[in-house]
Amino acid sequence: MKMIQCVSPVDGSVYAERPVASEQAIREAFAESRAVQQEWKLLSIAERAVYCNAAVDALIAMKPRIVEELAWQMGRPVAFGAGEVGGLEERARYMISIAESSLADLDPGEKPGFVRRVSREALGVVLTIAPWNFPYMTAVNSIIPALMAGNTLVLKHAAHTLLVAERFQEAFDQAGVPKGVFQHLVMDHEQTAEVISGGMVDMVCFTGSVGGGKAMEAAASGAFIPVGLELGGKDPAYVRADCNLQHAIENLADGAFFNSGQSCCAIERIYVHESIHDEFVAGLAAVASTYVLGNPLESETTLGPMIKPAAADFVRGQIKEALAAGATAHVDTSAFEREQEGSAYMAPQVLSDVTHSMSVMRDESFGPVVGVMKVSSDEEAITLMNDSEFGLTAAIWTEDVAAAERIGAQLDTGTVFMNRCDYLDPALAWTGVKNTGRGCTLSAMGYESLTRPKSYHFRTQTS
Repeated sequence: MKMIQCVSPVDGSVYAERPVASEQAIREAFAESRAVQQEWKLLSIAERAVYCNAAVDALIAMKPRIVEELAWQMGRPVAFGAGEVGGLEERARYMISIAESSLADLDPGEKPGFVRRVSREALGVVLTIAPWNFPYMTAVNSIIPALMAGNTLVLKHAAHTLLVAERFQEAFDQAGVPKGVFQHLVMDHEQTAEVISGGMVDMVCFTGSVGGGKAMEAAASGAFIPVGLELGGKDPAYVRADCNLQHAIENLADGAFFNSGQSCCAIERIYVHESIHDEFVAGLAAVASTYVLGNPLESETTLGPMIKPAAADFVRGQIKEALAAGATAHVDTSAFEREQEGSAYMAPQVLSDVTHSMSVMRDESFGPVVGVMKVSSDEEAITLMNDSEFGLTAAIWTEDVAAAERIGAQLDTGTVFMNRCDYLDPALAWTGVKNTGRGCTLSAMGYESLTRPKSYHFRTQTS
């Protein structure tokens, strides 16, 4: 029997393992999901909200267990684990609260002799394929709105975070959600592709790599189903001369190094006006040097291990390549006892004298390193920020709102921040451009991708 293993980055041990579902179990799960969806969609939005809120309550009650499991499964320090649950609640509660208005019929206005409206119909069965780096928050982006819209849902979670799917299942079971409305399955890549290509689902919500997104589209080819994709990022920040410098330094350090840099919207490249460049670099390196790299189960740890040694070594390779090409490193990594080649534990690093010819400024790092480039104008910063195959978020640090508006309008990105970064506001659409993917989650717009329009055109006067 094939097993899926969660290998802990804490010590390399197998923390959890589960058998992949049998072909029969998969067929039965999706058949049940489709059958019960016909009943689930007939419930009122208010009735579905009761179930979903109860599931969120159940997850919140699991917080202590979730925090420890996250540390073991993907290396999140226990000092920060509760934030994952808080983010899940914020997004879920908001999407539940706007469901009535977001799913309301569209009224095109009066027309004598006719009754007309456009309703928002559930798609059917939704498959959510969730990643390990923010395993609860990324999953809930589609789970709650899909269910609130009247769809049923099957969750397939990443191998590194096997237990997250089980916690979601426990929560929905405790909430009394009708059997089959929410299910989770352990599947390998081949089984997942067969589910998508075989007509078992009506939509796929995927968060992961660009390669994974291409695999999703290939599997869905000819199936005529929507595929929502949130893929890679190489998110830039621009620090203008008129910024609050200390605020920019502190917040960009957090944006670059939180979760060991393993965030789709982490800050991976920074462009700083030449007049404050040196002071900014020194300040950012000073903050990076205060991080405590260690066992994520220890309360003093502020930087846990990366997901696996190979991921850390990839980032180390980017740094070595950059240094060989003329970059300058500003953090003494020898001061971090855990830092070691071939280890998942990696110290943070700040690089200057970098260029876009270097992988560290071009390819997604997904680790605790950031490159800083000197610029002389807004125009130069805009050109460099747009010089990427990705486009998820971009952050501007300035005291001039009008300047941020003007710059933001010229950036090829899904979200523009001013004086903050690395945050999802559930009231705003979460989306990307270029190789970051297609589709939208959160906000009222997030409901549009989880429903289809259905028009009603009734003639009431026939004489």
